Amino acid sequence: MTGTSDFEGMNALVTGGASGIGAAVATMLLARGARVAVLDRETAGAPDGTLALKADVTDDAAVREAVDLAAGELGGLHSVVSNAGIGSIGTVEDNTDDEWTRVLDINVLGMVRTARHALPHLRRAAADRPGAVSITQTCSIAATAGLPQRALYSASKGAVLSLTLAMAADHVREGIRVNCVNPGTADTPWIGRLLGQADDPVAERAALDARQPLGRLVSADEVAAAIVYLAGPAAASITGTALAVDGGMQGLRLRPAQN
Repeated sequence: MTGTSDFEGMNALVTGGASGIGAAVATMLLARGARVAVLDRETAGAPDGTLALKADVTDDAAVREAVDLAAGELGGLHSVVSNAGIGSIGTVEDNTDDEWTRVLDINVLGMVRTARHALPHLRRAAADRPGAVSITQTCSIAATAGLPQRALYSASKGAVLSLTLAMAADHVREGIRVNCVNPGTADTPWIGRLLGQADDPVAERAALDARQPLGRLVSADEVAAAIVYLAGPAAASITGTALAVDGGMQGLRLRPAQN
């Protein structure tokens, strides 16, 4: 059974932790007793009490330096939350090869780089705290449901889902659990920017709300709660799992509402 201090004595690194879902995760981890480092391109929004490290996940040397610094300052790493990522709009005709390369570099290779440099630290921690060591990756409903105008984004998140499963198989015998969370459309700064570009932001917001059976967007805190659960000791027997936090979007097929 978990309590408010179930992360006591644990150290966590959150990429993309200075805004949106990542900042919500870092805040929850702090509240539950963890020491937390945040890795982000811009650290101004990093929650108070975190170790804020400026790095771009497309830069392997910068990621290695930040991960090693986090482990050194915190005294090791027990949990990595790989959350940094960007969105993309359009069909396969709408984005150039350069844009495909940019998004995949951030959304997929960014997680690869983070894990690559965190794994030596996680292996050391796993010897002392069996079941408590984990990598949790932010995936998306776009990995498992066909969404219009999201070809590039969906491809990147489909890769994250497959990567999660492969990593879970590779590292389970080392005592490192690997899972991902698949949010539906979440109320984050990126969605705010997307709505700002729409011809009718109010209508677009209503359409996004209606797309999820609960009738509203998922909150950053709701996604963060799922990530923190998978990252924590209470999930010691969970690995290779994708947890949907999508308001029923993936699994439910509702009849039209009756007026």
